[in-house]
Amino acid sequence: MKCDWVRQNILFYVYNELEDDARYEVEQHLARCPECATELKATRKFHATLSELPVVEPTPNLLTASRMRLQEALETTQAGGFWRRLILEPAMWLRQIRMSPALAAVIFIVGFGGGIGTTYNFLSGREGGGGVTGSLESGSGNSSAAQPLESSAIAGIRSVTQDPGSNQVSIKYDTVSTQEAQGSLNNQRIQQLLLFAAHNNYNSGVRMDSVDLLTQAPDDSRVREALLYALQNDTNPGVRLKSIGALGNYVKNDTNVRDAVLRALVNDSNSGVRIEALRLIEPVKADGSVRGVLMALAAKDQSTYIKSQARTMLAQLPEID
Repeated sequence: MKCDWVRQNILFYVYNELEDDARYEVEQHLARCPECATELKATRKFHATLSELPVVEPTPNLLTASRMRLQEALETTQAGGFWRRLILEPAMWLRQIRMSPALAAVIFIVGFGGGIGTTYNFLSGREGGGGVTGSLESGSGNSSAAQPLESSAIAGIRSVTQDPGSNQVSIKYDTVSTQEAQGSLNNQRIQQLLLFAAHNNYNSGVRMDSVDLLTQAPDDSRVREALLYALQNDTNPGVRLKSIGALGNYVKNDTNVRDAVLRALVNDSNSGVRIEALRLIEPVKADGSVRGVLMALAAKDQSTYIKSQARTMLAQLPEID
């Protein structure tokens, strides 16, 4: 028996999830292989450490969000490889399931959970006409507008659109089924959904639309925090560029914004974001922290343009005694 196979199944051995014949083979191999025995000792130590920690059950919303991300990934992946393995290599699948009871249990649980979710969606569609639509007008007496919206209840934001020539916004979001909220930018639920989309949504286009709408109200502290988060963490450079543009008016008076812009100037991977950050700090270039960053950029930045602009800005500053 090869060491690779044993090491792949040591975790199942520790959890007592190997069949008797496979368990016997593993034990025979461990008795004569010091390296695999060391691997077993480390795995058991790791298992003991994990056993000391409290077990946290995943929430239904986390499971829903994970399934949505998985669905999106599957939709963008070519299916040919999967079907080829399923049709042409059934022996491999049967061997994996036979040797891995945990895998079989996971397949059963996922299938059972998917069946429950499908049944729930079907019944919800019959009772509510296929979807839930709430009209949330600011200041109206609609009871749904007064209901608090918890971020943990949202699996994802599907789309964000604004009616041309007005401040009316339509947001489609998923819980167990897709829902829709409509209302003005001043509506509390609309704002909550926009903030959620800017922080958590897996669709970069939706994050872009949400940040674009949030830039219309950067004076709100929650909106400013969301823009700062997007600037520092969003993987889409377009979202970061929109965020830093909306934060420009606060570089002078808000040190948190200034520090975030300086970090973007030094660390951001997108040249457009860095150039915009350099432009925004120009009015506060005499600040000590800004001067220090400019000196570092002027000395050794990889971008010729940024290095040149940093030197120009430093030349305009008075000498420090």
